[in-house]
Amino acid sequence: VQLQASGGGVVEPGGSLRLSCAAGRTSSNNGIGWFRQTPGKEREFVASISWNGGATYYAESVKGRFTISRDRVKNTVYLQMNSLKPEDTAVYVCAVSRYATGGSQAAQYNYWGQGTLVTVSS
Repeated sequence: VQLQASGGGVVEPGGSLRLSCAAGRTSSNNGIGWFRQTPGKEREFVASISWNGGATYYAESVKGRFTISRDRVKNTVYLQMNSLKPEDTAVYVCAVSRYATGGSQAAQYNYWGQGTLVTVSS
């Protein structure tokens, strides 16, 4: 399974970015999750979506600001990030769940992409 995350960049506080995760056809029946990591901190769950998009989960820190969605035709999962804050700065990584649902535990995921850097700074 190959995962390709893209869409990161530098944005001012309050700005928006949309991340994409190209997951491939083999992941079409699996949940997909986004995590983020900064140096010296543990990997943090951000959001996940079930195989058909029917169930989504968010970390409390991003709820109301981030939206996860998936396009099953394009086999791509998106993370729309609005009202970005400096503390959102991190490398964002997408991962494929072992199961049809998503979830917040890293152990639920068995394939991980390379990540894309998001920097929120004025």
